[in-house]
Amino acid sequence: MQPPSRPERAPRAAAGARATTADESLGPLPRELADALRSELPGLGQEIAVEIKRTIPHYAVYFDGPYGRAVRLGVELSIASFVDRVYAPGASTARRDALCRRIARFEAYEGRTLDDLQTAFRVGARVALRRARALGRRHRLSPAVLLAFADALFGYVEELITVSREGYAEARAEMGGGQEGLRRRLLRLILAGPAVPHARLSQLAELARWPLPDEVTLVALSPHATPPRGVLGSDVLADLADPQPHVLVPGPVHEDRRAVLEAAPTDIRAAVGLTVPVAQAAQSLRWARQALTLVESGAIPKNPVTFCDDHLLTLWLTADTALTDQLARRQLAPLTELSDARRERLLETLRAWLATRGNAAQMAEVLHLHPQTVRYRLRLMERAFGHRLGDLSQRFATESVLRALELRGQPALPQQGGPRPHPGS
Repeated sequence: MQPPSRPERAPRAAAGARATTADESLGPLPRELADALRSELPGLGQEIAVEIKRTIPHYAVYFDGPYGRAVRLGVELSIASFVDRVYAPGASTARRDALCRRIARFEAYEGRTLDDLQTAFRVGARVALRRARALGRRHRLSPAVLLAFADALFGYVEELITVSREGYAEARAEMGGGQEGLRRRLLRLILAGPAVPHARLSQLAELARWPLPDEVTLVALSPHATPPRGVLGSDVLADLADPQPHVLVPGPVHEDRRAVLEAAPTDIRAAVGLTVPVAQAAQSLRWARQALTLVESGAIPKNPVTFCDDHLLTLWLTADTALTDQLARRQLAPLTELSDARRERLLETLRAWLATRGNAAQMAEVLHLHPQTVRYRLRLMERAFGHRLGDLSQRFATESVLRALELRGQPALPQQGGPRPHPGS
């Protein structure tokens, strides 16, 4: 039996492609073929999109919807990356890999398998191969070159599928085995604030089967002890594994929910933030965490559950400690040159004066001093502060500073962190 004859070498192609024999190992594709393919990219991408929509009808929503341009660019990027690999086999695939992972993650969050995405990749390869065959006839490329092209193309598709599987697995791991994982992701997106498009929140909320409310209330929990997930209610979003555990309650905290919180064991501490629009959820959590810190420091009475609504003034006065220190240095600057003993006496007198609105007799009762001693102190205080005591805005600022420092349990005059304000400023 005669061995199979080797195919004749094709004449040199117009594109300059080198013909190879069928039993030779497939070498790198000729760059001329890449040049021909690059000129075909716009039309090829459009043809692939049409074929994918025909083969996988529900993908038409993505091609024809608001994200259609991005999807089509993704198809073109995948093709362009293949062409780049023809030019330089070591070319970076970082952009392509990121795209594949992103698409696969979306499929996971949509609750689908990777079957449709893998089919879409293979549909694209078939269309590209069909176009390459047409180019081969036009440029008289040898069968061996087209065989090498087909081999490289379907190998490339397997790369896309492998990278997609990685993204899909990442998303499934994030989802934590189902709906609860989706809801934790939804909670994180809500707390990201207005930067996250409402359409994205709505889409994820639908996947998580959680009706997106107009208003929410955030609850901060002490990390030392958290309530069991089951007692929080099925409509509550929770992240109890966070170093600062927290939950989101849809809408306001009504009496029944309040009763559940207050019935928690005494070792569990919670602070309930204010009810706010969804876009301001992070603010509600910030206030709740601030309240929890104030409970731990003793500025707010220690109860199992603290409601920010009951402590708005305290939250306001302690919201920015650095700014409070700056204001304290300014408002109390007239006392900085006094001895510690005289400063404490005048601060005590100043507090009594602000509390009684300057009534010497009442101040004497508050301070347990003789009225004459109070009047002497008042003269010293007036000498130090001058016209400030008669200015309503200055008096309000001074009273606020003293109250804020008292809530913090810190000295009335913070240590200087910068230039000392001039007493007359």
